[in-house]
Amino acid sequence: MGTISERRRQDGSAVYTAQVRVMRDGKSVSTSSSFDRRSAAEAWLRRKEAELLRPNGFEKLSRTKRNTATLADAIDKYLAQSEQQIGRTKAQVLDAIKRYAIADMICEDIHSKDIVEFAQELLAGGRQPQTVANYLSHLSAIFQIAGPAWKMPLDPNEMKAAMIVSKRLGMTQKSAKRDRRPTIAEMDALMQHFAERSKRANAMPMHRICAFALFSTRRQDEITRIKWEHLEPGRILVEDMKHPGQKWGNDVWVDLPPEAEAIIRSMPQTAAQIFPYKATAITAAFTRACKFLGIEDLHFHDLRHEGVSRQFEMGKTIPQAASVSGHRSWSSLQRYAHLRQTGDRWAAWKWTQNTAAPS
Repeated sequence: MGTISERRRQDGSAVYTAQVRVMRDGKSVSTSSSFDRRSAAEAWLRRKEAELLRPNGFEKLSRTKRNTATLADAIDKYLAQSEQQIGRTKAQVLDAIKRYAIADMICEDIHSKDIVEFAQELLAGGRQPQTVANYLSHLSAIFQIAGPAWKMPLDPNEMKAAMIVSKRLGMTQKSAKRDRRPTIAEMDALMQHFAERSKRANAMPMHRICAFALFSTRRQDEITRIKWEHLEPGRILVEDMKHPGQKWGNDVWVDLPPEAEAIIRSMPQTAAQIFPYKATAITAAFTRACKFLGIEDLHFHDLRHEGVSRQFEMGKTIPQAASVSGHRSWSSLQRYAHLRQTGDRWAAWKWTQNTAAPS
């Protein structure tokens, strides 16, 4: 009455699918479920066979139309049909989850213990608690909408319970705030490195991009999206600015410090975008340069942190700093409240004028 079939994933691990099929009076009904352990599949099979032997067991099974959609199906649906713009990192994480055993489970069979086991599997594979927290956070978005949107029975309460357990057990934790700031000597080395390479044909003007990131406080994705048509004296429109609850249509006008505006004015108008490059290429170039120059633990995003810090050290208030950084919540800027007004340490920086000179 019941069978168990085994198949292998790309990573070599096994998936066991248990199926019960019954024929009575010319009518056939079946139900199935997949597991990453044979023992679990056998236990499920025994339970279903026992249910069929009970009075009206066959009739109950025939009336039940089991939704056999898996978590992987729900993820694919989300990636394909979400009306919101899905960030690159989130899409990569969700795609990575599909390679784990939990992705092959039928949605209604997934409970908090399965999610906790998934978190443990991530930790065993070398992921840090901060990374595990990100995985569960992105996965929770699927649990929130799969049922109402596509009738895929993922229970958001099971997800919530798993996240609470994972946090209590120390399997997840928030990422620590980075406080790494570049030194003037490090920036001098980077600027010299990039300036020499900018002389090559079709090379990105990374020295201008780095200086612009520092003075404007813009993220690399935002730098590649800003357009000439949205430039006004002293300000520019940033389309789809990063926001935790709004991934699409969050367009914000931000003030341009004079140093940042001067760099923009030095760029040739060859495309709709002021910096017509890929964000991934900017990050990769910066990472390679730091490695080549022996600069440790410096990320491109740290230039934004430096730019915001600079605003406060110049004596700007939280509202004034927010008008440049684009922060909607002033509470997000409280981490800079300890900075004292010490002046602009980049005031005499030799690259301020060099990057503003026409190409």
